[in-house]
Amino acid sequence: MNSVEICAGAGGLALGLERAGFAPLALIDNDAPCCNTLRFNRPNWNVIEDDVRLFSATRYEGVDVLAGGVPCPPFSKAGKQEGKNDERDLFPEAIRLVDECRPHAVLLENVRGFLDPVFEDYRQNLKHELEQMGYTVDWKLLNASDFGVSQLRPRVAIVAIKRDQAEHFSWPQAYSRRPKTVGQLLLKQMSSRGWRGAGDWAEGANDIAPTVVGGSKKHGGPDLGPTRARQAWARLGVNGIGIANEPPDEDFEGMPKLTVPMVAKLQGFPDDWTFTGKKTPAYRQVGNAFPTPVAEAVASSIRTCLSQKVLYSKAG
Repeated sequence: MNSVEICAGAGGLALGLERAGFAPLALIDNDAPCCNTLRFNRPNWNVIEDDVRLFSATRYEGVDVLAGGVPCPPFSKAGKQEGKNDERDLFPEAIRLVDECRPHAVLLENVRGFLDPVFEDYRQNLKHELEQMGYTVDWKLLNASDFGVSQLRPRVAIVAIKRDQAEHFSWPQAYSRRPKTVGQLLLKQMSSRGWRGAGDWAEGANDIAPTVVGGSKKHGGPDLGPTRARQAWARLGVNGIGIANEPPDEDFEGMPKLTVPMVAKLQGFPDDWTFTGKKTPAYRQVGNAFPTPVAEAVASSIRTCLSQKVLYSKAG
């Protein structure tokens, strides 16, 4: 099956779709560092560096899935929650593209704030527009830690499927096992330069991570979040003020900082996925990503649903 993805970022959602069996026909993003990362890791992917407002999906009519992680600042509690009045709101563009290519399914993701009461009318309008085009629409708050990610990261997944296929869709079930703690997950990286205190650190980092905050281009550097988030990181023995260039050396004392590869591991990226560019844009790519294991779980449910239609068609 195939997909078209808007606001593709550094590939968290794209990797999940790939693992679920979807081949991307096109990935669109206007951020040069993100596009460079996608091209570096998957030279065969059709990466289009452009504003999604200028992109037309008409040539991809009938694609299996249209996916995307549209910008979250319009709905984030960390911002002003201006919704449709925020110039960064790209849900209308997603709806336009759905209308242009009429995919079998739609997968969009956003922050938990999207479900706040203040956006009730916005959600219902979005649902109505998709229903008018013949889709059955649902959304659900998914916790990344339920799918093996060592991080407290709630995200909203919005799924729309053509009405004649939607009966076969069901949301993925949470894993029965708990994810690894930060210490268990990152011990190998933390000790890679011989840090003698790595073992003790790992024992103290005995819980999953708080939500990684990616930040925006306009504000902030590569920090792990505002004051409250930094306090949560400190309880895990992590210095959340800034990102390190490399793991601690053997004589390091104090609270270590995470590196970009460590944060990527907390986001569920595979170890061989490289983030191009300098530290700040690389960290932003990681921090704003949709965790790959969560993306894979939802995309697999969509694939199963669409496959049922094919099976029934063959049987008939």
